[in-house]
Amino acid sequence: MNSIERINAAVSFETPDRVPVIAQIFGHAAVLTGVALGEYVRDGELLARCQIKALEHYGYDAVFAVMDVNVETEAVGSALEYRVDNYPFVKSYALSEITDLDSLSVPDPYDAGRMPELLKAVTILRREVGDEVLVVGCVLGPITLATQLLGIKKALYLAIDKPESFDRLLDFSTDVIIRFGTAQIEAGAHLPIVFDPSASPAVIPHQFFREFELTRLTRVFASFKKAGAKANWLHIAGPTDPILPYYPQAGVDIANIDYNADPLAAQQVLPKTCIDGNIKPLSFVEATPEEIASESARLLNLFADRGGYILSSGCEIPPESKPESIAAMVSATR
Repeated sequence: MNSIERINAAVSFETPDRVPVIAQIFGHAAVLTGVALGEYVRDGELLARCQIKALEHYGYDAVFAVMDVNVETEAVGSALEYRVDNYPFVKSYALSEITDLDSLSVPDPYDAGRMPELLKAVTILRREVGDEVLVVGCVLGPITLATQLLGIKKALYLAIDKPESFDRLLDFSTDVIIRFGTAQIEAGAHLPIVFDPSASPAVIPHQFFREFELTRLTRVFASFKKAGAKANWLHIAGPTDPILPYYPQAGVDIANIDYNADPLAAQQVLPKTCIDGNIKPLSFVEATPEEIASESARLLNLFADRGGYILSSGCEIPPESKPESIAAMVSATR
């Protein structure tokens, strides 16, 4: 089997030749290749080259056209502070107040900010790996983009004090996400991962997820499937146990679980959903390769009878991670 066939088998609860392994490597690909992270996140061709080198080095089952969590908000109008060896951060938000929302428009992914560079990375990666290896793009989730447009404090107070205005902000965010994610599929991504850290129960009450997020995620995933996504992959870090029951309704095919989620509980709540995770990301910095191999073996054993599993980290593998520890996770599936 090639990587895509292997992942398709896991998503369909069929038997692959081995368990797929996806190292969630974004900025680490730059570090591995000796490229400044500040350049990596702004140059689609450079990003793709680093991802291919990381793929060749480790031999896992997916490559990522992922820059950082600020691509969409910058395209809408936020100003970023770029750094040489770290990810950029928002210096000033596109919205000062929710009343400014009427002045914003959904950005054109082929023209706005760094969106064209990310699409360039997708196109190069798909040309290089074809249908052998999964090409993964990235969009933010609705609540995360909303907090990136207004600032998290203002956005969450808005949800409490003026829920109808927060609904408008979420609907705008959803439109941005669908437009950008669809463009990634058109450019060659097999799927865009939906990265939604602000929807974590570590950030908002799980009732917010049901009330504000669920219908928007459902619309996002339905749009991506219609555009040709091979699967819908939701990535929410943190203690996601309270919101996992909503994933099937949203249309999630691959559920990422972080290190502080219980994999056995996730199996019970999501009996027909492929699960990926949940090695602690910081372990790739702090733990020994032997400890990573042991944790990988434990997870593989937990899912051996069930199937529907992709070995992975619970979130992004930090850029400064030890290459030998990443290799230990990949080797565990062999």
